[in-house]
Amino acid sequence: MSEYLAYMAIVVEDYDAAIKFYTEVLNFRLIEDTQLSDEKRWVVVAPSGSKQSGFLLAKAANDKQKGSIGNQTGGRVFLFLFTDDFEWYYRSLVAKNVEFVRQPEDQPHGRVAVFKDLYGNLWDLIQPNETNLGLKIKTH
Repeated sequence: MSEYLAYMAIVVEDYDAAIKFYTEVLNFRLIEDTQLSDEKRWVVVAPSGSKQSGFLLAKAANDKQKGSIGNQTGGRVFLFLFTDDFEWYYRSLVAKNVEFVRQPEDQPHGRVAVFKDLYGNLWDLIQPNETNLGLKIKTH
């Protein structure tokens, strides 16, 4: 028996704008986009190197959910995106006008910068050191 994290929901304002941002700006893959009702879709995106996990883009359905868009963690960094080519990925995001709130710097766990997604959620972009939290990333 084994378990793994499959999807994490990110509350979004608009499905199509979110798909465009995650696929065209962050270079994620669109895994699924299925219409469930007139208002609801099942939309899953994933980073290019992700094998089992991704993000369910969940359109806010009420005012309480709308209030969480862009602030799902109360202003803390929400997501941690590992890369094996920090400089390329960073330059790609800068060229696409992604807002960085903390510029690249070397930390004990790797090279890190903090950026905002389409809605203002904070992400760490990390090229981890070999021993980063016991997690390893496959390199080219």
